[in-house]
Amino acid sequence: MKRILITGGAGFLGSHLCDRFIKEGYHVIAMDNLITGDIRNIEHLFHLPNFEFYHHDVSKFIHVPGELHSILHFASPASPIDYLKIPIQTLKVGSLGIHNCLGLARVKGARVLIASTSEVYGDPNVHPQNEDYWGNVNPVGPRGVYDEAKRFQEAMTMAYHTFHGLETRIVRIFNTYGPRMRLNDGRVLPAFIGQALRGEDLTIFGDGSQTRSFCYVDDLVEGIYRLLLSDYPYPVNIGNPSEITIKEFAEEIIKLTGTTQQVIYKPLPQDDPKQRQPDISRAKALLDWEPRMSRAEGLKITYDYFKSLPEEELYKAAYHREFAKV
Repeated sequence: MKRILITGGAGFLGSHLCDRFIKEGYHVIAMDNLITGDIRNIEHLFHLPNFEFYHHDVSKFIHVPGELHSILHFASPASPIDYLKIPIQTLKVGSLGIHNCLGLARVKGARVLIASTSEVYGDPNVHPQNEDYWGNVNPVGPRGVYDEAKRFQEAMTMAYHTFHGLETRIVRIFNTYGPRMRLNDGRVLPAFIGQALRGEDLTIFGDGSQTRSFCYVDDLVEGIYRLLLSDYPYPVNIGNPSEITIKEFAEEIIKLTGTTQQVIYKPLPQDDPKQRQPDISRAKALLDWEPRMSRAEGLKITYDYFKSLPEEELYKAAYHREFAKV
């Protein structure tokens, strides 16, 4: 049985990856410090003999006994609320964390797949964004801690690939949604649905003309799985190229939820990307992958999940563990 380490395994994406690799017959080791992850996302796996959980911060030395065939580095805060509240931890997991993962992979002879992001493209001057675009990022802006952590992570991964011959894979993830998202994490989809469920007005930042492209989590996981098993070491965009404006998206959420609330507008945050759409030509050619879930169907599943949460979840503020300010 192949053994795989998934960092950030109790998070939104990490927990779905745990499910997928369990299904594929792997022995899965999930690692998470629970700074933004939630143990409830993986508690359904705890009874399985081929699942383990390590409560550990990947920014510190990692030790995993026994064989490891693959490491998926998905540990990272992943929303603007996170960047502002825990900026240093965001940078550390993309620098110290990836260094530790790559060092472990080198010792174990394991393949590494890292979770990068469309945020490496910043507020893009190229549309749609393909993997050859170098980006337009403000390194000292409020979003810089996340953008630059991911860009450094890619650079460090490629250095281990070229210098040490390590087998590496890089997935650039575009906006993804589905069950187990944190309702209070500040991203537009859970924010809109949460506001609708609470009977609040839906808040659009900017004039609503900025665009996003939303990929359902099962489609994303399929793309990641295929990329891991491929032989391609360079970045690959995985996302849904179906682009929509935030204003149009708000209207979809209002129709889906049946809320009678209005849309209100607030100033656009600094460096917020105005366009986001993946060019997935590389994923189609290399992986024979493209998303299959329609947004209408995926949103209904996600809305039903949020409706099933206890009422107190609707009013819970975003939580982050306290860390020393170092």
